[in-house]
Amino acid sequence: MHSRDYDPQQDRDSVRRIFREVGWLEKGKEDAFDAMLAWGRTLVGQIGEEAECVVGTAPGVMRYLDQDLPFVEVDTVATSRIARRQGMAKRLLARALAADAADGALLARVCAFDQGFYDQVGFGPGGYEHTFSFDPASLRVAVKARVPRRLTAADRDLIYASRVARMRGHGAVNYFSPASIDMDWADRGFGLGYCDSPNGELTHHLCCAYQNPEHGPYNMMWMAYQTPEQFLELLALVKGLSDQVSLVRMREPQGIQLQDLLERPLRHHRVTRKSDFENQMTAYAYWQIRVLDLPRCLSSTHLPWGETRFNLHLTDPIEKLLDTDSGWRGTAGDYVITLGPNSSAEPGADPSLPTLTASVNAFSRLWLGVRPATGLSVTDNLSGPPSLLSQLDQCLRLPEPKPDWDF
Repeated sequence: MHSRDYDPQQDRDSVRRIFREVGWLEKGKEDAFDAMLAWGRTLVGQIGEEAECVVGTAPGVMRYLDQDLPFVEVDTVATSRIARRQGMAKRLLARALAADAADGALLARVCAFDQGFYDQVGFGPGGYEHTFSFDPASLRVAVKARVPRRLTAADRDLIYASRVARMRGHGAVNYFSPASIDMDWADRGFGLGYCDSPNGELTHHLCCAYQNPEHGPYNMMWMAYQTPEQFLELLALVKGLSDQVSLVRMREPQGIQLQDLLERPLRHHRVTRKSDFENQMTAYAYWQIRVLDLPRCLSSTHLPWGETRFNLHLTDPIEKLLDTDSGWRGTAGDYVITLGPNSSAEPGADPSLPTLTASVNAFSRLWLGVRPATGLSVTDNLSGPPSLLSQLDQCLRLPEPKPDWDF
């Protein structure tokens, strides 16, 4: 496979064809698609004179506790019909991640089409995302919403700034370009918000899409807010739709148990079961994460409770996908790990310390707080002495990571 940077003049038609073949490019959306390719890193794999595989990554930051770490989102992995099952996508993705790591990205995330493919490049599943489907009339919100501002596709920059400035918790991501805002909802949906800042900033807003505008379901694409009071006002807006709308679907925000804000949720589920407006909660782990630079990730880790030290023998499946002259070869190796107020990952081994053996897939999940060490030792490629696993459970007591922005 010959790989190189995407060239709009040479590759635009081929890459559009690839995306039409996989069903990801609708007629009339070509300009937005081109803008997405332009603002990140895009590589193509070539067979003959045509691009037959494309991989794109987009830069941003991910919050780890109270710090923002440089990361990349894998926003594009697509292969044409004639190039399937040739290993092109994995090798091209590995090269893109190597370039991103060389440019300073510490970790990478992807919204996966299914579990399995990205595991071969070192990604491990993230946490469950809960999506609630509920009758907006059942919301228990005491506040009364003010008259909001109507948002349209012309407000993309305003919406982007509002999302960047939103309340963020552990694992939340931000991107560096307004092109990261998906405006497809504007054709069959709406946005509502409030500009409470003296400078006209959009302080809090929501964006919805629907198939049936009369009764729903309405799909909440996202909410952005800076304070709990603003969140409750947005929910009051949602409740105000209940005269006409019978079902709203929204993702549970970080730190909120949405069921607390619903009247008799179990009864509503029983009554609506198997109907077009079934009230329910679903959970899927659809995003995946991997560390690209272990020493820098660890040096940015500040845990306020105690200190844990151990050897780490780390494997990384990406190594075999990279050329031998690649400057970045993944994260495999032996490290002495310190977790605590001043964490670190130093090359080598200390015979006086216990040893944890893990794939980068599993260790990335452990470090981010997706699952505890004792659980990962059962379901993933992670093992060590029981005493060390228990100690890691106590040391890595992190909030559940929530990216809160899908690309």
